[in-house]
Amino acid sequence: MFSLSPVSKNNVFRKRRVERLNAMIADHVARKGHCRLLDMGGTRSFWQVWRDEIDFSNLQVTCVNLALDQGEGADDGLPVEDRIGNACAMPEYEDNSFDVIFSNSVIEHVGLWPNKVAFAREARRLAPSFLIQTPNFWFPIEPHARFPMLHWLPRPVAYRIHMMMRTGFYPKASTLDEAMTSAEDAAMLDRRQMRHLFPDADIEMERFMLLGKSLLAVRHSVP
Repeated sequence: MFSLSPVSKNNVFRKRRVERLNAMIADHVARKGHCRLLDMGGTRSFWQVWRDEIDFSNLQVTCVNLALDQGEGADDGLPVEDRIGNACAMPEYEDNSFDVIFSNSVIEHVGLWPNKVAFAREARRLAPSFLIQTPNFWFPIEPHARFPMLHWLPRPVAYRIHMMMRTGFYPKASTLDEAMTSAEDAAMLDRRQMRHLFPDADIEMERFMLLGKSLLAVRHSVP
């Protein structure tokens, strides 16, 4: 069954990304015998959903996030380490500490442009291969709120919509603070911005009904 749910294994876009990621992992395993993967802003629950699609036998995953998300629990047998940290600044890791960087719908949530620049710099610094996905600004449905053109509206209009109704992942706001938090939760990017952030990557477009739904920054090198 076709699904766009971010937590469903029937989400065809995420399934394709996972298949591609698995191929990148396999290339590094073939070369080195193992693969170290950093999930920037990721959670254990993501890997629990896709555990049957990924070969974990020679893979070690580290998830860095501002808060821990154990999903179904840390006793799931997966080689996934959860660490609290800021994906925009990870000085604890030296250059190329990992083989593959993965990030799924995170960079739009890290705040203003300087934070996005820092996030991209860390992704490019920490591994020779990366796959970074983010929703496309020019897709007419705001993917978090599931609301047409909400991300194109001025903030004074957008926050009022959040106060009027539940919008996708965001509950109906009861205060102006809550409404502004929802309205400013995600700042999506276009192709030109992604090309600037990841100049040494291929910038690809995922399409839904011919419209550009998401952007991928892909660099794959197996030294």
